[in-house]
Amino acid sequence: MCQEKLVQEAVDTLLDNGIRGQPMRDGHNKVYKSFSDVIEGKEGRFRETLLGKRVDYSGRSVIVVGPSLSLHRCGLPREIAIELFQTFVIRGLIRQHLAPNIGVAKSKIRKKGPIVWEILQEVMQGHPVLLNRAPTLHRL
Repeated sequence: MCQEKLVQEAVDTLLDNGIRGQPMRDGHNKVYKSFSDVIEGKEGRFRETLLGKRVDYSGRSVIVVGPSLSLHRCGLPREIAIELFQTFVIRGLIRQHLAPNIGVAKSKIRKKGPIVWEILQEVMQGHPVLLNRAPTLHRL
């Protein structure tokens, strides 16, 4: 029975050091880090390494209302849209034989000619854009 209790205390300490009162310490009086210490909080595994990374096809900007937009629509600045959908626009330019290769297509995108905006418009019709507004940023 005594060994089972020691094993249970060791498992509890491993999962959440300090849950049974005083946290376990090493020989230098330093508190052992438990599994919950490693994954939770601002410096934890999730927020530090998984949630804070850049993601392809994403951007960051301010979401504001537009008087000419309905409630389920948003305006996307052209510069952000062309950056997000650049690969699709390149493919559109090449498929329509307006550019022989990726380099020429990128050059046309940099020049921002009317055909680029037309292809971007076509591309965006088939690709919805998801928006997220953090609730703490908007206070009344």
